[in-house]
Amino acid sequence: MSTKLKFSSQVQPVCSTFPYFVPCTPGYIGGSVLSRLLKHPDADSFEITALVRSAEKAEKLKTLGVKTLPGSYTDEDLSVIKNAAAESDVVFAIANADVLPPAQAILDGLKIKFEKSGKAPILIHTSGTGILIDDARGLTSEHTTYSDLDVEKLNAFPETVIHRNVDIPIIEADKAGYVKAYIIAPGTIFGYPSGPLVNLGVQNTHSIQLPYIIRACIPRKQGGYIGKGVHRWPAVSIDDTADLYLVLFNIARYYFAENFDYSGLEAAQAISEALFDEGVASSKETSPFTQEELEKNFGPFWPMLATNCYAKADRSRAIGWKPTGTKADFSANLKAEVKEFLSQSK
Repeated sequence: MSTKLKFSSQVQPVCSTFPYFVPCTPGYIGGSVLSRLLKHPDADSFEITALVRSAEKAEKLKTLGVKTLPGSYTDEDLSVIKNAAAESDVVFAIANADVLPPAQAILDGLKIKFEKSGKAPILIHTSGTGILIDDARGLTSEHTTYSDLDVEKLNAFPETVIHRNVDIPIIEADKAGYVKAYIIAPGTIFGYPSGPLVNLGVQNTHSIQLPYIIRACIPRKQGGYIGKGVHRWPAVSIDDTADLYLVLFNIARYYFAENFDYSGLEAAQAISEALFDEGVASSKETSPFTQEELEKNFGPFWPMLATNCYAKADRSRAIGWKPTGTKADFSANLKAEVKEFLSQSK
């Protein structure tokens, strides 16, 4: 039998022998998930389709046996996404977690699939542990720890909480019975992905959160933190995150991805050490970002970078997920990122 998969994430996979649709081009996470699907023991029974913005990348993906569709989450007409979902057994949504229209287009398409087949298709959607954050501004580490087994507490978060404007309609669709939904909510993701998409030069190899801070540290030649830097976030490697997508089963609940936590000050220390080792900084000392630096580098978004977020991936581990990325790996990746961004700025 063939399974159709679709990816949504700028790459996004779709498969059909089973059909899979991935609305997620060769993004940081999406590309890693797609690479794993291509190496899956049952890959010969998959028909994978990816939503791709670039014609050049589309041609390269075709060499891997991946079907492609031109489009993105930002298109005014989302019929391409809706129609692809309507033809798929599984959809991996690994793109923007906060934009409802493309997510709704996927749900609309999956509802059509259900009405035609009588069988609920699967949606694996990417959210984030940002749903748990406070407004610490780097001044405190006191915060509630949430487990992904705390279903009632998580579902009680209102739509005004980040990511929930998209999460809630997905959960409601699962309750309605026309889709089996899985929600993966990673913390800070670190590390360099590998695989055929990286080898072809079509996959993004950097995360968003940490490089955002690194770029602001390089001009000041010193690792920076916000407030006192004591706020903490869960972290997980890109490989461990992508592995989780392949071990999910059929109940619509949150699956956190984390393996340890880190503070803003610890991240700043690793960045300062790297800047010193590269001869950019005169010492390994750190300092808080000034208000001027915060507004210049991060704009109104800066308080988000200084929040607490305490998550425990108990449900994810319970289904057999075994993350291996450590805090030492995290620090090493931060230093490697500093070196790479320094080389780009020369």
